[in-house]
Amino acid sequence: MSSQAGVPHLLEHPVSSYAQKVKIALREKNVEFTSEIPSDISSSADGPLHHSNPRVEVPVLIHNGNKIFDSTIILEYIEDMWSERPLLPKDPGQRAKARMIEDVCDTQYEAVNWGLGEIRAFARAEGALKDQLEGTAQQQTATLQDWLEQQLEGPWFNGSSFGWADASVAPIVNRSVVYGYGPSEGSKLKAWHQRLMERESVKKTFEEFEKGLGGMRNPAIKEMYLSGQMQREYRDHRLEWMIKSGGMEIIHKGLEKGNIRFSWP
Repeated sequence: MSSQAGVPHLLEHPVSSYAQKVKIALREKNVEFTSEIPSDISSSADGPLHHSNPRVEVPVLIHNGNKIFDSTIILEYIEDMWSERPLLPKDPGQRAKARMIEDVCDTQYEAVNWGLGEIRAFARAEGALKDQLEGTAQQQTATLQDWLEQQLEGPWFNGSSFGWADASVAPIVNRSVVYGYGPSEGSKLKAWHQRLMERESVKKTFEEFEKGLGGMRNPAIKEMYLSGQMQREYRDHRLEWMIKSGGMEIIHKGLEKGNIRFSWP
């Protein structure tokens, strides 16, 4: 572990792609950390998440008195604090490229995966609407993966070494694999994903993801969300995806039942 004082503590959920990205980065830098799923996640109850992030979103990194939210800002803090093994390339153009790849994955791509989760895990749609949303998500996933394929200029998105962009793409593309929309056979992205699965930082994080996903499939958890005891966040890019994909009915029902929320304030 780095000699930097204080063990970082992460408020997270293992299914969150944003939290997975942060954990991969910490593990790539061999930074020991502790983590917890906050008791007030997806709820209005008072708890550690409400005290550390006005948006009440995971992840939050707590370290040396700092409470840092937003996964990109957390990555920047990790890169600055534990700089011995940089995840960003030295070239300014390549650094910008890594950040652009991260941004596309955090917004457009994450929204597609999230929408599929609403349909499959929480059964927000059925019949013709379900088929329409699934079809839209499948088509958009293929488009996004084609774009990512074009960004791969070596074994990694960073080029010859694993880096910032790889940590950002990893949980997003892996979620597509879980949903049955993984990269096509023979593609560079497919080969990248196979290399990715051999890294210890990724294997550990994805093991936690699989375990968390099993918990999310628990009927009791699903009922807590659908009954309004807990709320799913329909924020910016996610809300846009649901609207433009034809899911206004889902939004209206969620508002009526009080089982969705929008971003703070």
